[in-house]
Formats: sequence, C-alpha cells, structure tokens
Amino acid sequence: MAMTPAAPSLLADQVFVTLRDMIVNGHLPGGTRLRIRQIADEVGTSVMPVREAIRRLEEAGLAVSSPHRGAVVREVSKDELLHIYDIRILLETDAAERGARDATPQRVALMAEQLEHLRTAADRGDVDGTLDRDEDLLRVLYGSQPNRHLVELVEGLWRKCRIFKIFGAKTALAVGDDALWAYPARLVEAARRQDGQEAAAATRESLLSARGRIESFMGSTQTASDSPPVEHPA
Repeated sequence: MAMTPAAPSLLADQVFVTLRDMIVNGHLPGGTRLRIRQIADEVGTSVMPVREAIRRLEEAGLAVSSPHRGAVVREVSKDELLHIYDIRILLETDAAERGARDATPQRVALMAEQLEHLRTAADRGDVDGTLDRDEDLLRVLYGSQPNRHLVELVEGLWRKCRIFKIFGAKTALAVGDDALWAYPARLVEAARRQDGQEAAAATRESLLSARGRIESFMGSTQTASDSPPVEHPA
C-alpha cells in the first residue's frame, strides 16, 4: 500500500481525500485493512488525523469496522449494489413524487440554493462538495412529505453506494458532463410546479441509468473496488 509522503502538517481532510481516492481508484481494494500507524508513517503525519480520516471513511460508507480486524475497506458485490439500486428506485421515486407535490415556496428556494452550491462545487472540481450538495437538495425535496423516516433509510443506501457516486462524479467532472446538475435542475423545476410525476420520472431515469451502468461494467464476481461504473450523483 504505497502512498506519496505528505507534509507533517497534513490535516484529517487531506488524509481522508488521499485514502478515498485510493479506494475509488482501486489501489485499496475491498477488504484491505486500514492500519493506522502504517498509514500515518506513509503519509508523514501523526495517528490522530488518520483516525479522524478513517472515521469519515466509515461515515461515507467506504470503510467498516470489525471487532477483530479494525477498519477495512468496504466490499460491495455487483448483486448487492443492484439490490441497493432496486430499493433506491422504489423509495426515491415515491419520495420525489410526494415531495414535489407537497413542496412549499420555501423548500423550492432551499432546493434552488443547493443547486447553485452544487454547480459552484462542480465548477471547482470539488467531488465531495458536488455530491454533498446534491444529497442536501434531495433531503429538502424528500423532506417535504410526512414520512421523516424515509430520509434516514435513503441516507443509509447512499452511504452504501458512495464509492460509485464518487467515481461517477469524478468521471462526469473530467468530461464536462452536465448531468451532474441536469437531473437536480429538473427536480427543482418539478418542485416549483408541484409536478410530482415529473419529479418521479427524473428520479427514476437517473437511477435506472446508473443501474444499467452497473450491469454493463461489473462482472458477476466483481466488487465495488474492482471496476466501479460511471454513475451520476442521483
């Protein structure tokens, strides 16, 4: 696990980005142990920023803790990922429809604000910022309907497929793909018109597109770290 030495002043967010990129690029395959002292030595920092970075990887769904092994890079198989997207399609299509139908002017304004932040992050090439603002926009939309537990369920699914969202955003930014903000923009306009059917259609189209890429790019035995497909951050 070779890493480029970094300055002693390296902060937790820098360690996080280094490890995250290595996971997404396949240099840290699923099941790899994240040894705190080894990582600290290789990046040239103390153990505290590494501990914090690993905690953030776990929150992002890229690593999991085991009682006997410590933190390891999370493994996700093709079948598991397809099941996750099947559930996302069911939950998020319904949430988008209900959310748009019940959207208030205040919520639409919040969604529009997040869309602007998303585009700003995309213009900067900020992968994490782009994904975070996209998810913030969806939280506002989905939160328009009464079932507050739904957002918690969806957030858990987002974490499980975060590696694909990161890879998709990186790829889209590299080629200037406007789908990064095209789907969210459709959702904002649908909410503005309280058009639940359009919001559901945009959500379903985005998620089905991502699911199709998973089937095309991942073999039956591959895991997330082997060959992540391009996915727009829906």
